[in-house]
Amino acid sequence: MMPITSGAPVRTTGQKPRILVADKNPVVRTGLAELIGRDGRFDIVSTVATGGAFIAACTEGQVDIGLIGWSLPDMTGGDVLETLKRRQIGTRVIIYTGESVADVLRQTIKSGAWGFISKSDEPPVLLDTISWVARGRLCFPYVDLETLSQDPLEMLTSRERELLAALANGWSNLQIASRIGISRNTVKYHLKNLYDKLGVNNRAMAVALYMSKTTRTPLQDTSAG
Repeated sequence: MMPITSGAPVRTTGQKPRILVADKNPVVRTGLAELIGRDGRFDIVSTVATGGAFIAACTEGQVDIGLIGWSLPDMTGGDVLETLKRRQIGTRVIIYTGESVADVLRQTIKSGAWGFISKSDEPPVLLDTISWVARGRLCFPYVDLETLSQDPLEMLTSRERELLAALANGWSNLQIASRIGISRNTVKYHLKNLYDKLGVNNRAMAVALYMSKTTRTPLQDTSAG
């Protein structure tokens, strides 16, 4: 991890930083709350399942640091960060995720998070990340900044580009399978990989990203019927 000094501590001496956890998985929420609570350096405010609930709690001003999953039931971590920024809410957000590091990390940094940690990291790394952020330091894993600056569409294979264009043209999974000559389950597998690379959760978000990045004409359906 790379802690970089960025601001003042969130609490004065003797006061513990107040932490709020947001994750769609109840087991993850409970485990994180117990881990952070046992450490002794922080106060757990609560745990929530959605981005909306997280934003509401931050709006009330009782949260210093938020530890949130990237893929929440109602929005992404990027949506949460953008909302906090727009409303000028000062909660410092750490993204805690099992998503593809390069894709999500790019959006995390761009959206103004204070830290990023992978679910594959050990618990002490998580606790140290929270501590660094509480002391006013940005904390991100080492990455190749040139990689982060790349257009995510440039990282797609030709097959993934074809799938993305088909989505933009409104094709169903069945139509895509028929066009390419693969099963619908294989289409689902390829789409999941595509979403992971783009850092999105569904086809609507993928199409929106595609349309914002390109003016190319989507594929035309030349199949019979």
